[in-house]
Amino acid sequence: MKNKLTISAVHYQEEVNELVLSIDREIDLSNIKPMEQMLVDSDHLAFVYILEVDNDYTYLVLPEHSWSDLKKAHQTEAAVKLTNGKTEILLTAFQEELSYLIENITGNSNYGEVMVEKVESIFQGITQE
Repeated sequence: MKNKLTISAVHYQEEVNELVLSIDREIDLSNIKPMEQMLVDSDHLAFVYILEVDNDYTYLVLPEHSWSDLKKAHQTEAAVKLTNGKTEILLTAFQEELSYLIENITGNSNYGEVMVEKVESIFQGITQE
């Protein structure tokens, strides 16, 4: 089983157009490399951003409670950062990956009815460009 980091707090900073994702654990962020890929965990209603830590994958879990802030940041193409309370790292390609997933999930029953309904209700209007 891969390591998982779950977001404990999400803060959209409108004045600097940044979304800051906080994790509970004290982790040395200098060892973390963004992999510029996202997955979906339909069973747990979460988006998962992939990180590399010491040549192994770690999943950064973005549960449903963070999605309204993700939407705000997505609409303004905000930079997305991960923090452990001491250091921050930029999660590159986050917005592009999120766009791709939202578009693929919308109307796609392969992700499960509940996941599709939640994504469509929260991210409504994002794919209508």
